[in-house]
Amino acid sequence: GWTLFDKLYIYKGIVYVVSDHPETLPDVSTMYSKGIEIKEGKEAEDSRLPTSDDIQIISTKQAKTLFGTGAQIIDGVTFFINDPQQYITHYYHWSAELWFGLWRTYSSLDRHITINGTTSLPPPRRLMFNRIDAQHWRDYASMNQWVIRASFPSLTMEFVDDWRDRIDLDVPFVFERVLLADRSSSMISYNYQRYQRSAAAAFGLPGNAYWWMPIRNNVVKAAGLDADVGGGTTGNPVITYISRQEWGRRMLIPEHHERLVAELFKLRDEFGWEVNVVSMDKLSRKEQIQLAARTTVMMGVHGNGLTALLWMNPTPRSTVIEFFFPGGFAHDYEYTTRALGMTHYGFWNSESFTSPGVPLPAYVEGFQGNAIPIDGEAVARLVRDRLSLTMEDDD
Repeated sequence: GWTLFDKLYIYKGIVYVVSDHPETLPDVSTMYSKGIEIKEGKEAEDSRLPTSDDIQIISTKQAKTLFGTGAQIIDGVTFFINDPQQYITHYYHWSAELWFGLWRTYSSLDRHITINGTTSLPPPRRLMFNRIDAQHWRDYASMNQWVIRASFPSLTMEFVDDWRDRIDLDVPFVFERVLLADRSSSMISYNYQRYQRSAAAAFGLPGNAYWWMPIRNNVVKAAGLDADVGGGTTGNPVITYISRQEWGRRMLIPEHHERLVAELFKLRDEFGWEVNVVSMDKLSRKEQIQLAARTTVMMGVHGNGLTALLWMNPTPRSTVIEFFFPGGFAHDYEYTTRALGMTHYGFWNSESFTSPGVPLPAYVEGFQGNAIPIDGEAVARLVRDRLSLTMEDDD
């Protein structure tokens, strides 16, 4: 689902991989699909498999016959996304899956990215979507466009009408370098089967601990803060509780919410730690990113607001605490947190768990409901332990 190519060809809407050693290449189904909506079931899975009308592996001799004297060069680095709208118009799926997977794959070419985000990789020049139009990639919270423009200010975008233009020209094109992303293909991978996250497939590639910092730091700087904000372990920690109590779905029992807030304020009063209780939809996009970048411990009920953890600065204290209805679990924010080198804890009322002792994914009755219990005292104890690092092994 995440494949880097030098010299990948497209012609009349078909993708061509040119190689005289096809036996060395993975099956095309692991690279490309029909790019249609993803539904459950064997029949739906089979319907997404590519045919020769979608992608072909051809020899150099066949390429010369098909393309003639040459192809028009699409220069620089292109991120080519063969996905339908289905998961595009959602902040989490855009930023923590698509953007996450794209950059994790591309960053595997530079194993020396520094903590301040310095990389030898040239930024991508364009995003190419061949399945969606220009009106259907933004999310309801308007975060997708912020992330893209802040990550790479010069990035241009092409959509299905541009794809059709290239088809209608009836000439071959060749990408100088392209990263091909395909959600359906990623679902074949072992890591997807483990974590149900399309980006997880990319984590089998080489990388280093600071792989995400070029993106994180660009976004944070675009919000008006220094990139090193939130770093270190000696500054005054910032605790941010992202409340869903006015959202209407997936909310805490009201009395439990109030008790949790009271316990967090006790930590503020006793230790002088900064405590923020916020509804993300009440903050501007810049305010959301600024707050997340400064946050040491982020918590909340499973939901889109926790996507802000992407902008936290990973340190030994950095922690994400997620509340589930007892018995329920999803890997979304747990996997994303760990992929950034931070610590995640899930809570079932007073019971907490962390990797590797996480439960199997389960969407139990009550998972989406408005009566999720949480033991505020237990959460506060964990926060106190994490911020004092008393849970760390003594070297």
